[in-house]
Formats: sequence, structure tokens, C-alpha cells
Amino acid sequence: MPLMHPANDAARPPDLAINPLYTRGGETTAVPRNELPAGEMLPATAYEIIHDELMLDGNARMNLATFVTTWMEPEARELMSECFDKNMIDKDEYPQTAELEVRCVHMLSRLWNAPDPEHAIGCSTTGSSEAAMLGGLALKRRWQHARRAAGKTADRPNMVMGVNVQVCWEKFTNYWDVEARLVPVEGDTFHLTPEAAAERCDENTIGVVAVLGSTFDGSYEPVKEIASALDGLQASTGLDVPLHVDGASGGMIAPFLDEGIEWDFRLGRVASINTSGHKYGLVFPGVGWIVWRDLPALPEDLIFHVNYLGGSMPTFALNFSRPGAQVVGQYYNFLRLGFEGYRLVQQTSRDTATWLSGQVGALGPFELVTDGSELPVFAFRLADEVDGYTVFDVSDGLRQRGWQVPAYTMPPNREDLAVLRIVVRNGFSYDMAAMLLEDLKRVVEKLEQRAPIHENQRTAFSH
Repeated sequence: MPLMHPANDAARPPDLAINPLYTRGGETTAVPRNELPAGEMLPATAYEIIHDELMLDGNARMNLATFVTTWMEPEARELMSECFDKNMIDKDEYPQTAELEVRCVHMLSRLWNAPDPEHAIGCSTTGSSEAAMLGGLALKRRWQHARRAAGKTADRPNMVMGVNVQVCWEKFTNYWDVEARLVPVEGDTFHLTPEAAAERCDENTIGVVAVLGSTFDGSYEPVKEIASALDGLQASTGLDVPLHVDGASGGMIAPFLDEGIEWDFRLGRVASINTSGHKYGLVFPGVGWIVWRDLPALPEDLIFHVNYLGGSMPTFALNFSRPGAQVVGQYYNFLRLGFEGYRLVQQTSRDTATWLSGQVGALGPFELVTDGSELPVFAFRLADEVDGYTVFDVSDGLRQRGWQVPAYTMPPNREDLAVLRIVVRNGFSYDMAAMLLEDLKRVVEKLEQRAPIHENQRTAFSH
């Protein structure tokens, strides 16, 4: 049985009906929905069938739930289309694509202040989920080597992180048999704190994950303070616990807008950093990146060596075959925008987010949880005195206008708090923000005049 299937599939007719205007030369007017057709059809017919079905998807530019890039320049699209057929793993067949990947790793290594960027250690991935898995694997293997070298057991590893981490970290701990020590949120703090991180570490802790930009509310976790707490732990107990920074979003925001915040390899405790090229790296999905501090941070026995133009090309990834187009798209953005271009794009997103959050906060029924001044992302709740409708009703009302604004409850310990969240990305302009604001006002006005939607009609949002 597939992992995903339409809940009402049994109620659907077995065949897809084809508009008679699309059929040509006596083609059939129906094709099976869930099995291969018996024969061929013309390319144009197949295109029209699928094109019409995809019209039911939401407008990607109006999807304010996703962090993923939904717009790129025509030149980037063309360049990527020229590389759709290139397999990233074939380093010897596509040596220049491999070279562009290496250049991107060097650029990120410098951007994140690695101690020796000339010998950067890192790679591209299919996204931050794979990059996080690689970072976690390196932490686990380093811990295992150290334990065995000391004559100790290495069968009960754990990892410390906030309960607000992206689900990929829970997948890592599940798939690779690592105990997930999830720190619950408390009060109005919705992410990991230094004290809570250090308290949960012991001799079996392979590492701590600090998130630079929580998906729940857009806030930065205090990476420097967490590193300092771990320094203190080592001074008092001898435990040397490395830190991985999940910069899926913030790794491409903070270097350009928050240069005064120390969160990267300037902190000696940071062993590795990942980011999503397809989020604020401004590339279509899917591409991610991971960079390690230095060679010792990535155990040699995790690295595979493949023949590369008569030499040895090290590689470390979970996937084998994957497209090279997104890596090319990332290099295009780095080349096209440079530091100042990225700064302008990210600043525009942050300015739009903080302006819009201010407007939402001034409407009356809403209270801000965050304001978009870290990630260009903000969360807001209904004021305590509002009891005629919920954030889920607001989300449903906005969806009727095409806007996808998720509503959800906060992590364990604060599941009593339900919020709406807006992600501002490149391509979501002030004009679009103003249109969203007007629609939000209309939704609120209607909700204040009628009964709320029943509980069983609400849609859920999953991180």
C-alpha cells in the first residue's frame, strides 16, 4: 500500500475523462486513472490532461506556508533547464558541474567564517533534510570513535535539541537509533535555551542541534549562548559536546543582515552547519548544503572516494543519482547577486515582513508572537478577548481568496497556543502584502458577523 493515497479515491470514477477538444485523430476520450493506458497518446493530449489537473493546486506565489523558493529569474530557469539531464554524481562525465559545486562549498565556507576556507569540507544535498542527516551521522560516528578509543560502550547515543526542530531531526534519531532528547518549550520561549541544552547532556550525547530560524515562529535560537553553556559544561565535567547549527533558513539570512550575531564557525564549539539552497538561498527545490568546520569534524570512514579525471573525488551523501540543475542554479545566484545582492533581497523580505506584522498587530483582534525581525517570518495569535472564531477559521477564510496561511498549535507544553504564520520570501512584494492585509480585514469582518466553522471542517498544518 502506498504511503499516501486519496481518502475518497473509491468514490472516483476509474477513468479520467478527456475534453473532446483535446483529442486528435480518433484518440480515446478516457484513460485509466490508476493504471497504465493500453496504448500511446499524442504529447499535446497528455500535456492538456495533466495541465488541467494541476490547475487545482494552489498558486505557489500565494503560498505563505512554504519556505521554499517559488520564483527565479528567466535566465536562471533557462540555465537550469540546460542541466536537467546532468547527474550530479557523475563527476567525471560532468566535471564542470562538479567544479561549480566545489566553488559553492568554498563560498559558503567563507560566508560562515570557517577557519580554513581554502580547504573547505562540504557538499551539496537534495535539501536540508539530507544535509541534517549527514551532519548527524558525522556527530554519531565521531562520538563512537571517541568512546571506543576510550574503551567504553557506544550503544546508547543521544542528541539534544528543542522540540521545535524540523521533523528531519526526529527522522534522523529514529532512522539511526539515536535517543532524541527533545527540550519542551516553556512560557513565551518557543525554542531551545542554553541552560536546558546543557542540563540534558551526558557522556552519551553525540551533539546539540541549535536552530537558526525556527519554523514555528521564525526566531533564532541563541547559538552563541548555547555554545557558551556547552563550554561551561566541559570546564566543569570534561564532557566535550559538539554543536551543529541547523541554518536551513537563517544560514542564508544572518550572514547578510545580522553580521554582528556570532552563530557560525567563529564559535569553536560549532562542528557543522547546514542550509537550504532552495529556501533563502533563492533556488528552486531541491538543493541543500552542509559544511564542516575542518577535516576532523567529518570522520574519514564516512567519505567515499570516486575516480575523478584520474584522481580521487571524495563524496559523502545519502543519495546517489540526483540532478545537477539546482547546483548550477545556486552558483548562478551566487554569481549574479554577490554579497550585496543577497543583502538587498533578504533585507527587502525582512522589511516586508516587519511592515506586514506591524499592520496585522494593529488590526485589533491579533497579537504578535514574533514580528519578522529575525527570519522574515512572523507568527500571530488571536487576542484573549476574541471568542467568536479561531485562527483556523481565519486560515480557512484566507484560503478562499487563494492565500495559504497555515494555522497550528505550538509545540508540546504550549499546545494551548494556536497561531497563524506568514513566511515572506523573495517575490512576495509590498503590493502583495497590502493585498493580503485587505483580504485579512475582509475575513475578520465576515467572521465577526457569523458563526465559526465547525471543528471537523478545519484543515491541519504539519511542519
